[in-house]
Order: sequence, then structure tokens, then C-alpha cells
Amino acid sequence: MSPSTKDTDVVVVGGGIGGLANAYALARAGHRVRVLERAPEFAEVGAGLQMAPNATRILREWGLLDEVIEAGGVPERLVFKDALDGSELTHIALDEEFLGRYGAPYVVIHRSDLLSILARACERAGVELVPDCVVDEVATSVDAADVSSSTGRHRADVALAADGLRSVLRRAFSDDEPVCSGYVAYRGAFPLSEIDTELDEHALTDVVVYMGPGCHLVQYPLRRGEMFNTVAVFASPAHQRGEEDWGGSEELAQVFAGTCPEVQRGLNSLWKDRRWPMYDRLPIGHWVDGRLGLTGDAAHPMLQYLAQGACQAIEDAYTLASEAAVQSPHGEVDWPVALKEYEKARTKRTARVQSSARVWGDLWHVDGLARSIRNELFRDRQPDDFKHVDWLYGI
Repeated sequence: MSPSTKDTDVVVVGGGIGGLANAYALARAGHRVRVLERAPEFAEVGAGLQMAPNATRILREWGLLDEVIEAGGVPERLVFKDALDGSELTHIALDEEFLGRYGAPYVVIHRSDLLSILARACERAGVELVPDCVVDEVATSVDAADVSSSTGRHRADVALAADGLRSVLRRAFSDDEPVCSGYVAYRGAFPLSEIDTELDEHALTDVVVYMGPGCHLVQYPLRRGEMFNTVAVFASPAHQRGEEDWGGSEELAQVFAGTCPEVQRGLNSLWKDRRWPMYDRLPIGHWVDGRLGLTGDAAHPMLQYLAQGACQAIEDAYTLASEAAVQSPHGEVDWPVALKEYEKARTKRTARVQSSARVWGDLWHVDGLARSIRNELFRDRQPDDFKHVDWLYGI
């Protein structure tokens, strides 16, 4: 390949949900796309995730929503309860009124199922998926992005960094590091037949959040009710003491002691041999340098309290593909301009989600008088009051 030859239009570095969403959005718009993934295969670890209407509207436009719903499910309610006494504080009905308000459903799905759907969609759209490929660096010039990797050199019109929370390519924009929250998550996703515990009467229809002092537990069904998902999150006392080894399973039982029987039973449905320390980063205002752009968690990693990590990555993909279309009036995309317009459209939005997720997490985990005030405010919420989510879910 000569120095001036481009072998594709877009190289996406990272084959997670954000990377594949960008690849599919651009490929369906007619661009040649190659995805470089450092892992041996395109696979996702973890358990369930929630997809709010701001993302499912896009999935429907992409022609993928029916497949996502078939693989996951549409819960009836989003329910908030107190983790100490088990009482319901408020709920959002995910019904026809909700659907009419936001134009798309609230969906739950296993992470691996969503990634598989995106990977198949990319293959149908002609995306070249390259596993086992470690990217060393990206160099940009006036007319190209050069990606150096373990599989060789890739030259394209533009490169997208979708390499996650610990993005190597983000260093071109910021010297910041991931911020440790001091919280750790334990997850579990098991076939319903293997759940050795009594489930709440609404467990197979709702997303239920139990909010407790320094901890919370979330449960909902997956795969059309054939699987049950549980996530327990808590502030680690060992981390607060400054210890290097923190967040172990013995702390899980310690922090959740005193929670209601439903939460205690939920702790039995977790993988105790693995844990996920929770990190985010502070927002940065610049994601674009010429023909290199950040996307997904490489651009705006966030804590999970608003269930928006994957949703915001999908919004990124939709926005960039839209801007590329706007900046190609004569068939040739002005990629630097498209990327800057994408940056302009997305940085304030995602910064608000990142900061709001932190605040929402603080609200979930209060104790004492603050807990009483929170519970009263939640109980006073009217069923038709959506002011706290309109900005996030709205069209």
C-alpha cells in the first residue's frame, strides 16, 4: 500500500458496543468500515443492561429493535424500593403512555446478546471485523488517519477510538486517569431454573432497584424471562481505609447486613468469584483531533446509575453518522468538519449524563435523615411526573 492509498473509509479501534454501533451506523450509510478489536473474538462480559428510549428509538431506526426485544424483553415497570424495609417508594409504568411520550420502549437485554446482534448487523452491512488486533498508535495528517497495529498498518479517512474506559488513544486529548468511586459491583445472570431463592411477585415483570445506605441491588429478567439478572453494588470499607485489596465478597455480606429479606435473598444470585470495581472519568470538552475522534466510554465513561453507558454510545454513533451525511453534499465527506460537529453536538449532553449519574448514585446511597427525606420525596412523586427523565429519554 503506497503512503497515499487508503484501504478503508473508517477504522474503529475497539469492538465493544460503542465500536460496533459506530461501525454499523456508518456502514449502513455507505461507508467502508473496519473494526480492530484486541480480544480474540467479539464478545462482551458481564450480565444485563437496560436500554432506555433514547437508545431504542435509534435501534428501531437502524432496523434492530425487534431483534433486541426478542433477545431481551420489555419490562412493565421501573420500581424503586428502600433496601432496609423493602417498601416501594415510587415506580415508572413502562406502558403505552410511556411509549407514546418517548416514542420507543424501555428494554432489557444481556450485554452479550446486544453485542452479538450488533456484530451480525455489521457483517450484513459489510463491516470488516478484525479480532486479535492490538493498536499501537494513530497518526493523523491533513488527508488521512494512519493506524499502526499488530496486524499491520491501516490507512483511512478517519479513525474512531472506541477503546473503552482505559482508552490508550484518549491520551491524545487528555492526561486524565479513570476515577475510582470506591464502589464495587457483583453481578449474576442465571437461568431461572437455577435461581435457588424465592422471587418477588413482580420480579419477572419489572426492573426493581433497592436503594440502601452505601449499597443497592438491582434485579430484572432477561431473555424473555428465561434468565434472571442481579447486580449488587456497595461502597467498600477497605477502599475507604486505603487498602490495596478491596471489595471482596466478605465485604458484600458486611455492607448489606441489615437489608430486607428480599435483598438478602438477592445476594444468593450473584457470582462471588468475580467483581467489577466502578470507575468513571471527568468530562472533557474535546474529543476530536483532525481525523481522530473519541466515542463511547473512551470519550465519556460514566457510572451506571442512570443505565446510560451503552445508550450514550449508541447516541454517539447515530450523531456521527448523521453529521457525516450532512457534510457530504457532493458525495465526499468532509470528515474533519463532520467530527467537529459531532463533538459539538455530544460533549455537553454526555457531560450532563456523567455528572448526573454521580449525583443519582449519591442519592441512592444516603442514610439517616437524608434517607428519610429521599424516601418522602420519592413517595410524593405523581405517576405522571417525568420531569427527572424527560431531558434524558425525550425526543
